[in-house]
Amino acid sequence: MGPFASKAIVFGAAIACFGAVWAGVQTTQPNGQHQSPFIGEAHAAEKAKIIPKPRLDAKEKGTRAVAIFAGGCFWGVEGVFEHTNGVISAASGYHGGTKRSASYKLVSAGLTNHAEAVRVVYNPQQISYGQLMHVFFSVVADPTTLNYQGPDRGKHYRTALVPLNNAQQKAAHAYISQLNKGKYWKRPIVTKIEPHKSFYYAEKYHQNFMQKNPRQGYIVRWDKPKVANLKRHFPKKYRTKPVT
Repeated sequence: MGPFASKAIVFGAAIACFGAVWAGVQTTQPNGQHQSPFIGEAHAAEKAKIIPKPRLDAKEKGTRAVAIFAGGCFWGVEGVFEHTNGVISAASGYHGGTKRSASYKLVSAGLTNHAEAVRVVYNPQQISYGQLMHVFFSVVADPTTLNYQGPDRGKHYRTALVPLNNAQQKAAHAYISQLNKGKYWKRPIVTKIEPHKSFYYAEKYHQNFMQKNPRQGYIVRWDKPKVANLKRHFPKKYRTKPVT
């Protein structure tokens, strides 16, 4: 496949899935330098929320564990976790449906049961599952919007925690309950805790999308503010150079 065809696929994917790229964003200055006018949570669709950390955490041994988070467009979820200390890798993919239908064309059309999700590999000795959930609910996703995040609509943009072991499951249930009781949002939390099914990696051009396309309109408008909020509200957890 030639370079023009590849670019066409990426462009078409962005239009098909995200559609509502803000027309007013200027991503380059006249001298060619990148410009990002978004500072802090004021410009993020999912505004940063100051919430307490989980009272119950998952105690996981070893130096390698895996967690899955669904939080709308996987580009931004992946981008935030790639900038989080203790994360070894983050990969975009599809969770909740079958292997046969795990393709961007079908998922983005709303024809499957998948959610766009991110598989996070992390070192529990450096960052815990509870701390990852804290980051997720604070700066990544709005847990009160049913089947949408930012400009994206559809069940495949639902928010969900997908525990991979008993410790994560207990911690996830406890944190959702804690946040519900605290009423930190005006609306009720609709984020589900879904049973783990197979995770299917998204197409190659979706992986590390924010790193490879820092000036892409959707990234500048909707996702970079989330990384900025990570840096602002979790400075000790923020890493300047993202993992790959």
